[in-house]
Amino acid sequence: MSPQRLTFIESLMDENIQTAESLISKWDSETTAYACSTSLLFSGNRQQAKEYLKAIKHLRSAMQYFVAYNPSSHKLVRSQTLMQTAMKRLEKEFYRLLKTNKEYLDSESVSTHSYSSRPSRGSLSDMEDDLEDEFKFSDDKVSEVERSSIAALADLKLIADCMIASGYGKECVKIYKKIRKSIVDEALYHLGVEKLSFSAVKKMDWDLLEIKMKKWLHAVKTAVKTLFYGERILSDLVFSASDSIRESCFTEICKDGALTLFAFPENIANCKKTPEKIFRTLDLYKAIADLWAETESIFSFESTSVVRSQAVNSLNKLGEAVHSMLVDFEAEIQKDNSKSGVPGGGIHPLTRYVMNYIAFLADYSGSLSDIIADWPLTVCTPLPEAYFGSPDSEDNISSPIAVRLAWLILVLFCKLDGKAELYKDGSLSYLFLANNLQYVVVKARTSNLHFILGEEWVVKQEAKVTQYAAKYERLAWSKVFASLPDNPTAQIPPEKVRNSFRQFNSSLEDACNKQSSWIVPDEKLRDEIKTSLWRRIVPVYRAFYDKYEVSASREPGMGNECFARFAPDDLANYLSNLFVTKIEIAETQA
Repeated sequence: MSPQRLTFIESLMDENIQTAESLISKWDSETTAYACSTSLLFSGNRQQAKEYLKAIKHLRSAMQYFVAYNPSSHKLVRSQTLMQTAMKRLEKEFYRLLKTNKEYLDSESVSTHSYSSRPSRGSLSDMEDDLEDEFKFSDDKVSEVERSSIAALADLKLIADCMIASGYGKECVKIYKKIRKSIVDEALYHLGVEKLSFSAVKKMDWDLLEIKMKKWLHAVKTAVKTLFYGERILSDLVFSASDSIRESCFTEICKDGALTLFAFPENIANCKKTPEKIFRTLDLYKAIADLWAETESIFSFESTSVVRSQAVNSLNKLGEAVHSMLVDFEAEIQKDNSKSGVPGGGIHPLTRYVMNYIAFLADYSGSLSDIIADWPLTVCTPLPEAYFGSPDSEDNISSPIAVRLAWLILVLFCKLDGKAELYKDGSLSYLFLANNLQYVVVKARTSNLHFILGEEWVVKQEAKVTQYAAKYERLAWSKVFASLPDNPTAQIPPEKVRNSFRQFNSSLEDACNKQSSWIVPDEKLRDEIKTSLWRRIVPVYRAFYDKYEVSASREPGMGNECFARFAPDDLANYLSNLFVTKIEIAETQA
């Protein structure tokens, strides 16, 4: 470069230094009363802030020139002193912007603003050129909070860009990390997130752990979707000039809190496992799984990979815990060894427990499907095809979760078969089976089990209920059926008529007396049984009664004895009262 050219450029650099010195000195609170009396450079009229930053940029150009062409010049020393003064001022401005705009920079506000749809590096770049033209603050569609937030973010970005470009990024970052980390830590504290060791968690009773799990379920959603997401947006916007700095800031501010948050479920998963804990464990699993896409995106930096690993590890541990509890639940069914039948052939407590448990499991079909896929069902004997459906059927049970839940119900059925044998009366055994299988059917139809197991499976079980009811009917009422002639209107001798009435009266009373304590809790099944009995008994009896009642009671030598003790209408009422007394005191279906 020619001497004349150098001289010209140096004169321009001198002008830059003089202009910068004028503005920087004006805002130096240690030397001027103006700077002390004025609150913020970045407030009110932004024109002066733009001029200040422009002066620093020109000062930086001057320093670069002297470093390159005249490193021994006293002007370089003077420029460095001015730069230090300017950076102190910007540090103060940066700090005060962060502190005084906390309400506009909170994570909830930031995460819901229009610029929060995963900011690009240049989202706020145009602010540097003309803040007031970029944001139309008169636009009614933009709330006052969002306007203030945008303005604060734009100013923070301008300062951060200037300080980083001037070699003072470390000072800027230190302030940012300190203030924002304290805000995040406080927010997590108020959400109930606390650092608990495994030994501390292990010593807690279940009731206390449930309270903490409920708090965690609320906290994790808010923390991921609002708190951490908002902080990622802030760091990405404010420090868009440097990938390494925005990563460093976000990591230091959020990593520790996120690790504490996602470590809690792993501690729960490692505690003692019992079947009744499975539902809370599934709640934790579902929460992490549902938030995984956001978690992976927010903590996408290499330096936050440990957070992703912790979330995945907790998810895996929870899945293992759920699988273990499912195995324990099946073993619990198998181990049930109650030796007394349910009075009246009603619903066995095991049936209620197992079906309520499985119906609740069906509500977690999505999470369970993921978990069970890793542990397919293995049994020593092949499962009965008739139980699961025909291979060509659209409703054939094939999904891992359907197979697992159907298997648990089959284990229950096997136990119920054994308990039915405890009854000395075969008809009561079949009534017991019909009642309990009907309970299973109703639970399946009125829960998500219907969608998992399919219509064909439910229909098959309903057919079994009908079969059990028919067997009960055949055994319990066979003498009543046999007491009536096959053809009630056929001509038969009077003595045989009288014997038929006697046998009918006796067998009917015996059957009803024996079943006086028997119950059928399900109204639909109860009505079906009564209707079936009515159809098989009342029409035949009515025809027989209408033809022979008068002649039988007036036969010579028989006195006033009445052989037809029941009129047909009375008989219908008599049958309708079956199961009524005990139904009123029986347990209602859960």
